[in-house]
Amino acid sequence: MANIKQQKKRNRLSLKQRDTNIRYRSTVRSGMKRLVTAAGAGEAITPEQAAQMMKTIDRAAARGALHSNTAARRKARVARLVAASTT
Repeated sequence: MANIKQQKKRNRLSLKQRDTNIRYRSTVRSGMKRLVTAAGAGEAITPEQAAQMMKTIDRAAARGALHSNTAARRKARVARLVAASTT
C-alpha cells in the first residue's frame, strides 16, 4: 500500500476510472452481441439501432475506454451488419 498521500489519491482515482472503463466496454460488448444475434436470427437492424450503437462506441472511445482503432473496427462491423440485414 502506498504511503504517500498523492499516490493514495491516484490509487482511488484509478479504481474509479477502471470501473467506468469496464462499464463502457461492457455496454459496447453487450450491444454488439445483441446486434449480431439479431442479424443471425434474420431480423432487420434499423439505422436507428446502428446509430445508437455507433454513438455508444464513439463515447467509449472518447472516454479512453476503447482504443480508437478498436472503435473504428467495431463501427465497421455494425455498418456491415446493417448492410447485410437490409439485403
